[in-house]
Amino acid sequence: MIEATALPGLPEVEPGADLAGLLRTAAAPIGGLEPSDVLCVAHKVVSKAEGRVVALAGVVPGDWALSWAAEWHKDPRAVQVVVDEAAEVIRADGGRLICRTRHGFVCANAGVDRSNAGGEDLAVLLPLNPDGSARALRAALGCAVVVTDSFGRPWRVGQMEIAVGCAGLAPLDDQRGLMDRDGREMHATLIAVADQAAAAADLARGKAAGQPAVRLRGLGHHVLSGDGPGAAALVRAREQDLF
Repeated sequence: MIEATALPGLPEVEPGADLAGLLRTAAAPIGGLEPSDVLCVAHKVVSKAEGRVVALAGVVPGDWALSWAAEWHKDPRAVQVVVDEAAEVIRADGGRLICRTRHGFVCANAGVDRSNAGGEDLAVLLPLNPDGSARALRAALGCAVVVTDSFGRPWRVGQMEIAVGCAGLAPLDDQRGLMDRDGREMHATLIAVADQAAAAADLARGKAAGQPAVRLRGLGHHVLSGDGPGAAALVRAREQDLF
């Protein structure tokens, strides 16, 4: 059985905040954190604590951002932030910017998000090193940590939470080479454990409820003694990307 419990009472996180301390305090009313627990933390509070927030008032948009924003009725300052964060703009069409980030993620707006940013004229960026952020939190809290973000999915409607950072949890469960119930060898079964943990955690909180962290119990068989390879292991190599 997997149990998902949102941490109550986490305050607005400011740059430089002791996020691990805030999470530890918020977990106390629900029994704290154990080594076999997995704590899923929305990247926005991680980014805020790390100062990865941009005030749009100080952004000067370039020519491309001005032109594209005018065509699609967007804020050119926000468009410029996306361009600055993108390692590559893969598609710019229909008012959407699909980008590859420095981490290798392919997502809308290079992960730049203005919702729940803490202010009207602010934009939150992805952490510079989400796996590093997860490892630091794990070291301080003593449990596995998954840093999450909402991504859209090709061929599917709607967004879901995925792992952008991970420490102490096996990100993948490789079942290739095992036999199925009919005795056939499995050749493609590679379960994205960290992504599934992130998605399960998201069902236990509200997007506007001020609950950016969720404790999962029941995943101890996937918890590692060390940090593990992180969410970087979930990024498909470009030479294997058929699309």
